[in-house]
Amino acid sequence: MLSKNKIKYIRSLELKKKRKEEQVFVAEGHKLVGDLLGHFPCKLLIATSNWLKMNHSATANEIIEVTQEELSRASLQKTPQEVLAVFVQPSYDLNPEVIKSSLCLALDDVQDPGNLGTIIRLADWFGIEHIFCSTGTADVYNPKTVQATMGALARVKVHYCSLPQLIESLTDIPVYGTFLNGNIIYTESLSAHGLIVMGNEGKGVSPEVEKLINKKLYIPNYPQERETSESLNVAIATAVVCSEFRRRLLP
Repeated sequence: MLSKNKIKYIRSLELKKKRKEEQVFVAEGHKLVGDLLGHFPCKLLIATSNWLKMNHSATANEIIEVTQEELSRASLQKTPQEVLAVFVQPSYDLNPEVIKSSLCLALDDVQDPGNLGTIIRLADWFGIEHIFCSTGTADVYNPKTVQATMGALARVKVHYCSLPQLIESLTDIPVYGTFLNGNIIYTESLSAHGLIVMGNEGKGVSPEVEKLINKKLYIPNYPQERETSESLNVAIATAVVCSEFRRRLLP
């Protein structure tokens, strides 16, 4: 039986302050929970009898069998699935050296949790293992972000730091960013390693970070003379940029 205190505890984790205090996050759904189990310690797992029978090897500090109705009362989702888990937040060392040998992303105040989660999922698809976020970027453990990652959190490390300080610490490393006055990405030389900076949904890359970017790129609309939308959604722009970088590495 799921107690009222347990329900209250789970629902309190919608708040960033509470997640930070407890150093945990919530994940829901068969695929997402399945992808994260084994990667992060699981503090609490609540699931229907059907899910538990199908996943009898799942381990957690505490496992509670619930009815679908009980799960609905605890869930942070509009349409709860068969399982909800509370995982311990991982702790990663911030090592800028990885940028010297691999392609990494930096997010400058990306504020929509869904956009952040989608970008993490994109990074996973394109083999990008590290994302460096400004302190103004959405919380990676926001339930909406976690759901949008579709399990990519198991393979992509997200760090929060001062982006200007991070970029200033890099020497002879290409730092890319997308701008309306940049050079067309399809004709530019692109490196297999370095940092790609993506900006805020409304304001783009901040002036403080922009002055540190040494490779400005532009994603052209088609045809270029045609009137079109002012800009692309940041997650879509990230997909276009990452795809072009990886295309260059194909045989």
